[in-house]
Amino acid sequence: MLEAEIHVMLKKTVLDPQGLVIKHALESLNYKDIEDLRIGKSISIRLNIEDRENAKAKLEKMCKELLANPIIEDYKIYIK
Repeated sequence: MLEAEIHVMLKKTVLDPQGLVIKHALESLNYKDIEDLRIGKSISIRLNIEDRENAKAKLEKMCKELLANPIIEDYKIYIK
């Protein structure tokens, strides 16, 4: 069994309104040194697969088909 983490973030060229709201909220709490803040999602998944290459291929396919929107999001897969 393999465990993996998938981190999905909006591409740098895509406006992140949720990140801007949190940045402004932190600045209102006197955290004035924040240059940029972006929000993403983290997905934890366990696969009943032993072969890392097979797992990586399946995770890539999952990301492209459902977990991430490749038009506006980037993702990184970390297999533990």
